[in-house]
Amino acid sequence: MLPIEDQKIYGMFYSLLLKYPELGGNFERMGAFATPMCELDQFFNLVKPIKTNHDLIRVGGQVDGGYLIPDDLEGIKTCFSPGVSDTANFESELTSRGIKCFLADYSVDAAPVVNPLFHFEKKYLGTTNDSVYMTLEDWVNRSAANQSDFILQMDIEGNEYSVIASTDVETLRKFRIIVIEFHDLHRLCDKQGFEIINDTFRKLSDDFDIVHIHPNNVIKPLSYGKYVIPPLLEITFLRKDRVLNKQPATEFPHKLDMQNVDGEDIPLPVCWYM
Repeated sequence: MLPIEDQKIYGMFYSLLLKYPELGGNFERMGAFATPMCELDQFFNLVKPIKTNHDLIRVGGQVDGGYLIPDDLEGIKTCFSPGVSDTANFESELTSRGIKCFLADYSVDAAPVVNPLFHFEKKYLGTTNDSVYMTLEDWVNRSAANQSDFILQMDIEGNEYSVIASTDVETLRKFRIIVIEFHDLHRLCDKQGFEIINDTFRKLSDDFDIVHIHPNNVIKPLSYGKYVIPPLLEITFLRKDRVLNKQPATEFPHKLDMQNVDGEDIPLPVCWYM
C-alpha cells in the first residue's frame, strides 16, 4: 500500500488521466508509481486472445449489453449475471435458447423485464454474505447445487477484481464461458493497480483462454510507453478443456463487434494481440 501522501499525489494525477488520457505517458516520469515496462511485457504476453475450434457469435443484440461468446452453448442450462442494472438483452436471448438466468443487482428492485426463466436477487456480488452482498460461491451453491458448465456475465463496476480474487478455483471452473467488463485498466500503469489486475488475469489464465477482447468506446484509450490501454474492456474467456485447437486471434475488430455508445468504435490496439 502506498503512503497516504503518495496516494493523494497519485489520486490527483489519476483524476487528470480520466479527463486527459494522453497524459498517460507521463507515468514514466513518476518512478514511485510507475509499473516497470518488463512487467507490462509479461502481462501483455499473458492476455493475447486466441481463435479456437468454436466460432464467435453475438448474443444480446446490436447495442450495449451484447457480447461475443464462443458458439459452444450446447449443454449449458444456466447463466449467472451480476450487475444487471436496467439491461438484460444478453440474458433474454439466452432464455430463448432455454438457458435459465440468475440475475443480481442491489441498485435495482427487479429484473429489467419479466421472464419466466429469470431469477432475480437484490444483492451486489462481493466478498462477503450479508443483506447487501453475496459471494459468487454462495450464489452458485444456492442456485445450482451439484451442477456445472455455466455462463458468467459480469459487469460490476470495478468489483470484478476482488470477486475473482476471493472466489475459489473450484467455483470458477464450474463456468464454461465467462464474459467480464474490466474497469480501470489504465491502472496497469501504476504499481498498485498493476498488481491487482495482473493477479486477476493470472488466476483466470490457469483454467481459461481469452477468446475475444472488445474496447468499450465510452472512454478513450491512454498511451503508456509502447502500450495503448483502453480503460474499459469486454473480455470473453473459454474454459481450456473446451479448446481442441488454438491459434492467435489477429482480426480486430471482429465483424460482429459493435460500439457501446454512439460514436466511433475503438479498435483493439495491436499491442493486445500481436
